[in-house]
Amino acid sequence: MASFSKFGNDLYTGARSYDIVGRRRTWYVVAAIVIIISATVPFLRGGFHFGIEFTGGSEFQVAQPASLDQDIATDTVEDTVPGSNPRVTQVGSDTIRIQTSQLEASQTNDLADALATAYDVPTDRVTSSFIGASWGADITGQAIKGLVIFLILAAIGMTLYFRTWKMSLAAMTALLHDLVLTAGIYGIVGFEVTPAAVIGFLTILGYSLYDTVVVFDKIRENTSEDGEGSRRTFGQSINLAVNQTLVRSINTSVVALLPVAAILFIGAFVLGAGTLRDISLALFIGILVGTYSTIFIASPLYATLRLREPEIKKRDDRKREASATAAAATESASVTS
Repeated sequence: MASFSKFGNDLYTGARSYDIVGRRRTWYVVAAIVIIISATVPFLRGGFHFGIEFTGGSEFQVAQPASLDQDIATDTVEDTVPGSNPRVTQVGSDTIRIQTSQLEASQTNDLADALATAYDVPTDRVTSSFIGASWGADITGQAIKGLVIFLILAAIGMTLYFRTWKMSLAAMTALLHDLVLTAGIYGIVGFEVTPAAVIGFLTILGYSLYDTVVVFDKIRENTSEDGEGSRRTFGQSINLAVNQTLVRSINTSVVALLPVAAILFIGAFVLGAGTLRDISLALFIGILVGTYSTIFIASPLYATLRLREPEIKKRDDRKREASATAAAATESASVTS
C-alpha cells in the first residue's frame, strides 16, 4: 500500500511520468483498429442478438420442471412450431424460459401443452406471453432518441462548463468510442441486447463522462497556471494532468467494478435474474472501456485539437528554446568545472 501511495505521489509531482500524450498516435491507431473490429465482426457473425423486447415474439416459462435440460425445450418447439427460432435459457434454479418468433393463439396453446408434457408438469406451470413487433420498434426508437438527447445535452453542458468546444468534442468522441466498443463486445460474444442492457449503456456513458470531466478539470488547472516562466509545453501540462489523475481513475474504476461484479455474479449465477445480469454486464464492460478512453482517447485528442493553435504553438516553441538554452548552459558549466 505504501509503495502504491508513493507511486501515486510520484505521478502527481512529476517524479515519475508516462508519456501518454506524446504517444497519442499509437492510441489513435489502437482505437481505430478496435472500432473497426467492433463495427464489422458482429455483422459477420450474423448481427446483434436483440432480445424479444426489441424484435417482438412469444415467451414461455416452465416452472419447476422435472428436468432442466434445455434441449428438451428446443426439440419440443421445433416439433410443434417448426421455423419459430427458439431461444432457450435457464432462469434461476428451477425455471426454463423459451422465446420464439411471434405465434398465433392456437400455436401458443399447442406449444404450451407440448412443453407441459415434455417437462412432465401441470399446464398451469407453463406461462405464456407475447410482445408485438410494433412495441419493440417503439422501444428501439425511444432508446435511440434517449441516446441522442443525452449526447446533445452532455456536449452543450461541457462546452459551457469548460468554455471551449474542443474539450466537449474530445469528450463526445470518447463517449462514442465507449458506445461502439461496448456494443461491439456484445455483438462479438453474442450477448443479448435487452432494454436493461440499453439502460446499462446510458449509465456507463454517464460514468465515462464523469471520469473525463475530472481529468479535464485538472488539465484546465495545469494549463491555466502555465505562464511565461513555466518550462512545460502545453502538451506536457496535459500529460502531467493525466498522470496526476491516473491513480484516481484506477481507484475509482476498481471501487466501481467490485459491486458491479458482485451484482453480475449474483444476477447471472445465483438468482438467474436476467435484468440484473444485463445491466451489470453492460456496466462492467463500460466502466473498463470508459476508464481506458478517458486516459488514452479524450485527453490526447484534446491535446491534438489545441496544439495546432498558432498562439500555443508559438508559446511552446519559446519554451523549448528556453529549455534548450538552459540545458546548454548547464552542460557548459559542468564542462568548465
